[in-house]
Amino acid sequence: MAITIAAQLVTSFIAAAAFGIIFNAPKESLIKCGLVGMIGWIVYFMLAFYGVDEVVATVSAAFIIAVISQVYAKLYKTPVIIFTVAGIIPLVPGGIAYNAMRNFVTNDYNMAINLAAKAFMISGAIAMGIILSEVINQLIRQSKLNSKA
Repeated sequence: MAITIAAQLVTSFIAAAAFGIIFNAPKESLIKCGLVGMIGWIVYFMLAFYGVDEVVATVSAAFIIAVISQVYAKLYKTPVIIFTVAGIIPLVPGGIAYNAMRNFVTNDYNMAINLAAKAFMISGAIAMGIILSEVINQLIRQSKLNSKA
C-alpha cells in the first residue's frame, strides 16, 4: 500500500506540474501547482480506496484543490486559476471518456452510455467542488466585511 501511495503522489505531482508548464504558469508556481494536484489526487485516491463513491470523492478533492488554490493565490499574489486548473488535471476523467467513445465506435452502446454518464458526473463533481469552495470563500469574506461595519 505504501508503494502505491508513493507512486500516486509522484505521478499526480508530475501530471499537475507538467500541465502547469503547458498552461504557461510562472516558473515559481510550478512546484505549488504540482503540490495542489498531488494533495487533491491523494484525497480522491484515499476516499475511493476506502469505499467512498467516486463522485463524492471527486467533489471532496476538487473542494480541497480550490481551497488550497485560494490560499496559495492570496499568499503568493497570483491568480487562483493558475493553481486550480493545474490542480484538477489529475481528477479529469479522460480515460473514462476515451473508453466511452471507444465503446460507441465498437457498437457497445450500453457500456458506452454508462461510461459517458460516469465521465459527465465526475466532470460535474469537479465543477461543483470548485464552486462550493468559491461560495464558502465569498460567504467568509462577506461576513468579515459585515463584522467590520
